[in-house]
Amino acid sequence: MKPSRSENRRRRLSRKTRTIIISSALAVVLVLGGGAAWAADRFLIAHVEISDVSAYEAAQTSTDATETDTTDAGTVTLTDTAYSDGETSVTISTVVTGTGDDTVTYYVADVVLGDATDLRSAFANNQFGENITETTSGIAEDNDAVFAINGDYYGFRNTGIVIRNGVVYRDEPAREGLVFYTDGTISVYDETTTTADELLADGAWNTLSFGPAIVSDGAVIEGIEDVEIDTNFGNHSIQGEQPRTAVGVIDDNHLVFVVVDGRDAGYSRGVTLTELADIMLSLGATTAYNLDGGGSSTMYFNGEVLNQPSNGGERGTSDILYVAGSDGTE
Repeated sequence: MKPSRSENRRRRLSRKTRTIIISSALAVVLVLGGGAAWAADRFLIAHVEISDVSAYEAAQTSTDATETDTTDAGTVTLTDTAYSDGETSVTISTVVTGTGDDTVTYYVADVVLGDATDLRSAFANNQFGENITETTSGIAEDNDAVFAINGDYYGFRNTGIVIRNGVVYRDEPAREGLVFYTDGTISVYDETTTTADELLADGAWNTLSFGPAIVSDGAVIEGIEDVEIDTNFGNHSIQGEQPRTAVGVIDDNHLVFVVVDGRDAGYSRGVTLTELADIMLSLGATTAYNLDGGGSSTMYFNGEVLNQPSNGGERGTSDILYVAGSDGTE
């Protein structure tokens, strides 16, 4: 008897990899001579592989036819606003904890999806390739999003499995990824043990290639403070207190997204990866995954950026996760 789809998925998906991946702000250091030209080409010059993502996805899918609440001492949660279209809902909260230079401010989006495909991805300038950037709010507005966060900055690198909205864009396994399935389940997986086509056959809707995973089976994953992110040219580690973006799984089709502000003493110092994991656990996440942070960390809701990006304004990124809006705002 043939193995079931879930058995195949379990065989292929593994959480063992600790492949080094990118974190946040890119610090490009150009060297002299030919090195300068190489660095500019690799990190600054846009390389468009698909010039119209909307048309590309349409072609692919058409042929393969988806009030104030004080919770703890020193922690204040402000429920800012909510959105619902009758099936999908987004509830936004702002949390402030600590005092003085130990203050941490973060933004929480509790998202219940009517269908797993209500969570979509979009690329900067509606193009796929390397070094193509646009602000999170700009991409969100281009796609009529009511809610959005920055994604994994896929465009910084040329590796990883990139499946977006049920369409394969890249199949270069390299690291620990996150996969969203059309049945509402989400898993951390080892890219090197599978392929994009296999994931798609199992029902993959979106993948993210960043990390590390920070919560598994309702517990903080050990060793996350020792993970380095992409030690290749122009990168730096993500250790210490930093602005952060993360996604967590509460249940099928029930997600929580967190953006932590940082690098601003007295307003928000940022958090370590372990602290980020603790935040996700406190929100009910049983699985959580770190996304691009630093100056990229941005949460957009109902026409505005909610947080205060550490660069003093939004930094361009290559992609977002979003929920499209309707007339159902409450």
